[in-house]
Parts: sequence; structure tokens; C-alpha cells
Amino acid sequence: MIARILYRQNVHGVLNYVFGKGKSRVLGFQNTYSDTDTDREFFTNVLCHLGNRHDSEKRYVHTTINLPREEHLNDRDFFELSKNYMEHMGYGEQPFVVVRHNDTKHEHVHIVSTTIKEDGSIINLSNDFRRNMATQKHLEKEYGLSPSPDSKEQKELPVYEVPKINKSDVNGIRFYIQDILNNTLQKYNVRSFDELAELVKPHHIIVRPVKRDNGRIGVSYGVSIENGYRSRFINGSTVHPKLSGPKLQKVFARNQSSKLLPMVKKRLEKQIITTYNLFKTINLEQLPDILKSYQKLDCKVDLSKEGKAIDFSIYDKSGYVLRANEISNHIEIHQNPKLFESGYTQMDIENDQLRLEFKKCIREAFKMTYRNTRGKMLFSEHIDRIPNRMVLDAMAESERFMFLKKYLHTDKGNLGALVKLQFDETKDELQIAESTREEKQLKEKAELIKTVIASTLFDLKAKKGLRLELLESLGLRYSGRAIRHVNSSKHRVNLDMGNLQLPDRINFHASAGFVKENQKVMDGLLNQRTEKEIALNPIAIFLPLMFPDLYEAMAREYRIEFEILSIKAYMKHAQHDLGHFEKSPEDYIRFFNMRGFCFKQREGKLYINSMYSEVNVWVELAPKVQAYLLSSNGINKALENQPNVLQNIKNSGRDHLKCLWTSYLIERGQYKKAAYLMLLESAKANLPIEILDFHLDNGLRETLREVSRQRLNTERARLLRKGLYVLNTLLGSKKPKEEAVFNGFKDELTDYSKHKAKGISM
Repeated sequence: MIARILYRQNVHGVLNYVFGKGKSRVLGFQNTYSDTDTDREFFTNVLCHLGNRHDSEKRYVHTTINLPREEHLNDRDFFELSKNYMEHMGYGEQPFVVVRHNDTKHEHVHIVSTTIKEDGSIINLSNDFRRNMATQKHLEKEYGLSPSPDSKEQKELPVYEVPKINKSDVNGIRFYIQDILNNTLQKYNVRSFDELAELVKPHHIIVRPVKRDNGRIGVSYGVSIENGYRSRFINGSTVHPKLSGPKLQKVFARNQSSKLLPMVKKRLEKQIITTYNLFKTINLEQLPDILKSYQKLDCKVDLSKEGKAIDFSIYDKSGYVLRANEISNHIEIHQNPKLFESGYTQMDIENDQLRLEFKKCIREAFKMTYRNTRGKMLFSEHIDRIPNRMVLDAMAESERFMFLKKYLHTDKGNLGALVKLQFDETKDELQIAESTREEKQLKEKAELIKTVIASTLFDLKAKKGLRLELLESLGLRYSGRAIRHVNSSKHRVNLDMGNLQLPDRINFHASAGFVKENQKVMDGLLNQRTEKEIALNPIAIFLPLMFPDLYEAMAREYRIEFEILSIKAYMKHAQHDLGHFEKSPEDYIRFFNMRGFCFKQREGKLYINSMYSEVNVWVELAPKVQAYLLSSNGINKALENQPNVLQNIKNSGRDHLKCLWTSYLIERGQYKKAAYLMLLESAKANLPIEILDFHLDNGLRETLREVSRQRLNTERARLLRKGLYVLNTLLGSKKPKEEAVFNGFKDELTDYSKHKAKGISM
């Protein structure tokens, strides 16, 4: 479902439209003398009475709730959904009406209310967009509706039938035009009346600019209705003040003068010319598919009245719609007759661009196969050792190669020959580049270790084996007065660290993701880099879990800075996941409480603290999040309930980073790893019950059963193996290979599954 909110200064026109629409019916009222029998005139007077107590331009709210096509709710359920929506949006005590309309292909209701309370104050509208999205997600799940798109680019404008509007129904026409134009101007960076007219044309709206006697440009709008008739044209300022000619001209001028536009044009020109270079000929009917597959660009070919292709337009992700001649004269259809006039599509086998594309395919295939090794060796070593056949199999499955194969129109033998021409050279280039990069990386780590030892970042004498743990935390090992990558002996850098003691405990395997984050932390803290420069990922908060002795030895001033940075990084990740379940600011607080975080209010500002923090730091929330949380009347109650939630976590033994790590894996969809932690290491997930239920239904429950069965089978196999070992010892055979134990702290960022490929001949 999609809910849209519009704020208005006056309400009479809205109510006339909502109540006066044909085939509409009132589902109910709220907070009036009767849910079903309230008089329309009485309700209007109530809203006006409250609205007139405040001079805000947002005195009234008009909301539409739209269901996906082919989905249905009866009147009772739709009314209940609407009430729930208004409750979560903060209008639960306000008078409002819910009216159902049937003039589009999707079911929808209109809700009209006021933002002014009985005491004359206005409802806090801060972060209403976030609250709206959170409420949508909650209601979609509760009523079994299809999920709404998460980004503006994914949202499609409502597709209407030819509007069944009476020509004399001015309000109906006005609000129809307003809805479509508002959404169009939100989705696209429109730069002219002509462009706006073209964008709203599929929705049967006519845009007619008018030059006034005083030189100003006005605009009026009309709607094409059934049987070829048009509604009468309505002045833009009547439709909405922001849709008048002068106001739209300001919008057009702002979009036209944006510093982003030249950069967009330059990027698009490069992308399209690169595409042209790849082909000998292109059938214009296939141009949209080619640009979409190769460059991820949405393209529309423009036809003349005779049906001949004369131009094309790019609907860019930036919101700009640009014709070819606006991007560059060099890419216009009539400027490239040899490319477009043949009527069929064929790649140019002799072109350098095709050779570059094959090289990209080969490099991507090497990287894909390397990810499957989970870093058991260096990438340069993997390139040397992996059989060519495996690389070709991976390459054959890639999206880029499938695109090339589609338009090359050649047999398998010729295709293999084309690949072979580039394979060895690309392999050598990649191997040399990676070997150089790895050697440089090792030298940088050596310099970082010297800086760490010379600094006060860690008290390396506090515990036995800390220097060795420092090396491990950077993915290094030490021997012969030199350091090497932990998974290879190919490169070495001389560094005398003396005789390193073994630590009191053997650390878990430090995966590439954690090593990278740890290096960012140490480099950032020692060189006083900004939060943006360090750019920590959410997994940084788990570094003390991976390297406990090292982080216990971190100096307090550095530990405080690390805790602040890691909490902020984790919050950004968690906030995104919360949006799918959160219904209100109170839920935001409760969901973080359930993860082991606590909020406090001090001098009008909100701070957050982690129960896993060793130094007990309080991190100030971002301004927008503060405004969102403080907009709630129930925030004090939510803050008062925190001790109970946090105490329950402690009492149940979940006040450990391992539990938060389990939660993180679950939210990332890494159910198998989370299941091993839960069953083999007794880790419990610190998640709200509704989020945990969602993941259980989404596959976690079945994964837990599967891992439980595997665990039983493994125990039986060990008993059998023990018996076989006795027999094999008598026969003089070697000890059987130890079974690989699952490591719950392997990096979830490098978990790629293997796949079978069709392969190509070379």
C-alpha cells in the first residue's frame, strides 16, 4: 500500500471533493458524536472551529491510502486500517472522516482531519515521512498487503483509467490534477512546461501555458475525459498555489540551473558513446533494451507522426529526463546513420570496446571464484592456481557475458576464440596488479604497526600475547623477524618485534571484513580522521568481541572515541531495518532497548548508550532523529520503561556482544550462521519479538531445524569415526581428517555460495 499526505490551509474544497465524488461512500467518522451518523455539516464546522485556532499553513491534513492493484479490503477492514494509520501518525484523538472512492483501478480511501488540537497547539509534524513509511510497513504486514516500494525511484505514479469525471465537477478535476502533478514533480526534475506536459500526458492531463499581458507566464490544466471530451481548463493557482505558472517557473529554473545537471549530461554522454562503440549496427526498437541491460539506463524512443524514430529520451535515476540532443549532438539518431539505418543489431567484433568488455568479464569471473574460497589464499595466488575451466564456467553465468553473447550472433567456437584472445593477457595483468596491491598493503600495515607501538593507543604490556593479537587483528603473522599475510608466504616485510608470546586465549578466526574495519579504526584514531573519513561499517561495534584482549588494552580516550564512532555506525544500519516494523517513536526506543541500548534526555536533547560499552559513553542522536522522537507525547513513558527491558536482558544472560552479533546475522539474512551460534554456542538473539517472528517465518525456523538435525548427525558420525579410528590404528593407517568446525564469527560479508555453471569452450 502507499499512503500520501498533503497539508492544506483551507478544508472546504477538500471536503467538497471527498464527499461529492461519484460512487463514494463514507466508511466512518472518529472522535465526533457518532462513528457512522455524524452530519457532514457538523463535521465541517468542527474542523473549521479547530483549524481557526492556529494560523499555520498546515492546519488541515488530507491523506490517501492506496492499495496495490488486484488487492481488496472490505469496508470494515479498510476503516479499521485507516483508524490504525491515524493512530500511529498521531491523529488518534483528532476528529477525522474516512471516505472510500472507486474512480481508479486500485482501491483507496481519503482521510481528512486537522493538525490543530483542542488546546490550540499544532501536532508535531517532524519526521512525518519516516513515520508514514514505518506505519505503512506495519499495516502491510498486519493486513497481508503487498509491500510498498522503499525508494522514490521505485514508486510508480497511479495509473488511472480515462477519468470518469463530470465536466462540471470542478473539485474532482482539481484534486485529480493536483495528485498527479504533485507526484510527477516529486519524481522528476522537470525543467519546462513542455516536459511537464509530456510526463503527465499518459494520465490524460493537458498542460496549457498562457502568456499574460504583463509578460508573466501563467498555466492552466484540463483533463481528457470519456468520449473525447475535455474538462474545462482550470487556472494553475486554483488547482494549488504551488502549481501556478510563476511558482512552476521557479522550480524549472532551479532544476535547469542545478550544478548536478552538467555532470548528469556528461555521464550520460559517456555511457551512450561507450554503448555505440560496442556495436556495428543497432535496431532502434532494441535500443531501450540495450541501454537498460548494458548501462542500467531507462530509454524511450520518440516517434514522428509517421511512426519513424526521430529521437530518444533518457529517464535518468537523478530525476532528469533528457533528450539525446540535450545530452550531446554526437549521440543523436540522425548524426549516426550507419549505426541506426540497417534495421538489425550486431556487435562489432573488431572494436576495442568489445575486447574491454571481455576483459571485464574475465576479471569479474576471477573475483567471483575467489570469493568462494573465503580468503584461504591471496587473490594473486588464487589467480595463478585456479584452473581456467572454473573461471570460464563462472564467466558464462555472468550478466555481462550473457549480454555480449545475446548480441554477438556467433557460434560457441567463435565465442570461445574471442575469449581466448583476451584471457591470458587479462590473467597476467590482473595477477601483477593484485600482487603489487598486496605488497603495498603489507607495507602499509607494517607502518601502521610501528605507529601503534610508538603510540599510547594500546597498553601492549598489559597482558601476555597482545602484540601477537595486534598482528592477528590486521590479518598478519610473524616469523623470522618479518611479517606476512596470515594466509600466504608470498610477500614479506622485515619488522623486528622480538619474541612474541602466545596469548592466554586463542582468538576466533579474524575474517577479512573485521580485519579491514580494525585497520580503519586504528588508522583513523591515530591520524585523527573525521567520522566521514573513517566511514566505519556496522560490524565495527563487534571488534571488541573479535579481539577482546586488544580492545581491553585500548587507552580510555581512544576507547571513548571508538565507542562513539561504532555506535553511530551500528545505529545507521539498525535504523534502516527498524523502518519495516516500527509504528511510532515509542517503537523506535523499544526496539533499540531490546537490542541492549538505552536512551536518556538531557537539556532537551536525546542520547544513546550501549550496555556492551566498556566506558559507558553517551552518544548524541542526529537532529532529525531527535525531532522525530521528541514529536511523540509518549516518549517519557517509553524512557521510564527502559530499565525493565534492560534488566530482563541482563537476567536472561543476553548482555553480551555475542547475542547482538547473532541478532545482526539474523537481520542480514545469514540464518545458517545465526542458527549455529544459537544451537552450538547458546547465543540468544536480542531482537523484539515481532522482528524475530518475521525472520522465523521467513526461513530462520526451518534453518534452526536443519542445523539441529545436522548437529545430531555430526555427533553420531563422531561416535562412528571414533570406532573406525581404533580399527584404522591397528591397521597402521593415518588419523582421519578432523571435521571442519563451524566458526560462528566468520565474516558474513564473504559468505558466497557456490554454483554450477554451464561453461564455454576456449
